[in-house]
Amino acid sequence: MEGRALAVREHVLALGATPIGTHVGGSLSAADILVALYFDVLRVRPDEPRWSGRDHFLLSKGHAGAALYATLAERGFLPTAELAGYGRPGSRLMAHPTLAVPGVEFATGSLGHGLSLGVGLALAARRALRPNRVYVLLGDGELQEGSVWEAAMSAAHFGLDNLTAVVDRNRLQINGSTEDRMALEPLTDKWRAFGWNASTVDGHDFAELVPALRSAPGSGRPTVLIADTVKGRGVRHLEHRKQGHFAKLSQAAYERALAALRAAA
Repeated sequence: MEGRALAVREHVLALGATPIGTHVGGSLSAADILVALYFDVLRVRPDEPRWSGRDHFLLSKGHAGAALYATLAERGFLPTAELAGYGRPGSRLMAHPTLAVPGVEFATGSLGHGLSLGVGLALAARRALRPNRVYVLLGDGELQEGSVWEAAMSAAHFGLDNLTAVVDRNRLQINGSTEDRMALEPLTDKWRAFGWNASTVDGHDFAELVPALRSAPGSGRPTVLIADTVKGRGVRHLEHRKQGHFAKLSQAAYERALAALRAAA
C-alpha cells in the first residue's frame, strides 16, 4: 500500500500544477487513510460503482477531492489518464467531488455536512437490514461546525455501529492552527462523551490504520478514529505549513515537490 500511497501523492502534486491548483496539504495528509480504505477495507466494485452491496464512503472534507480522485483512479473507478483534465472545461473532475465521478456517493465540500449524510446512509442500511457499512472522512477544522456534533449525537442515539468516522487530525486549517481558533482537545474524550467508541491511530502507518478500520464496525455504538496526520505529508518543505493548504504549483515548484516526495519514499 505504500506504493499506492506514493502514486496517489504524485497525482495530487500533478493536480496542484494544473491551472486551477488544488488543496495540496490536506490531500497529502489524507492519502494514506484513503488508500487503507479503498485497498483493504471497503467492499466495493470499481466496475460496478453503484453495487447495492457496497460499503459507502463519504469525503466530508470535500476540498481534498484531489486525493479522492487519485485514489479512485488507482483503484480502477476511472482511468488515471483522466486526472490530467482536472478542473478543465468539460471535465467531470471538479475541485470538490460530484456525483458525475464513479465512486462518489454525494457531492461534498460544504464543511460540516458529511457526517449527517453518513448517519442517514447508516440508518437506512440498518432499517433495510442491509450489511452496508458507512465510512466518513472529516477534517479536524471541520469539527468546529456544530452540525458535526448534532450528527454525532444522533448516530449514538440510534446505535449506528455500522458507521465509522475518521478525523484527519493534521491540526491545521486555512487560517492556521485548529487550536488557536476553537480548541478541539480533549478530542477523543469529547467523542466518547457523545457516545462513540473513540481511539487514536497514526494516520500514516498502515500497520495501525488497517486493523483499526477493519475492526471498527460493531459493539452497538458508532466508531471514530482520530488519525494523527501531517499536513503536506511526504513533501518536507510543505509539511506542517498552512501555506500548503491550497496551491497552484509552477512547473519548477511541482518538480521540486515531486523530487522531495520521491526522495522521502
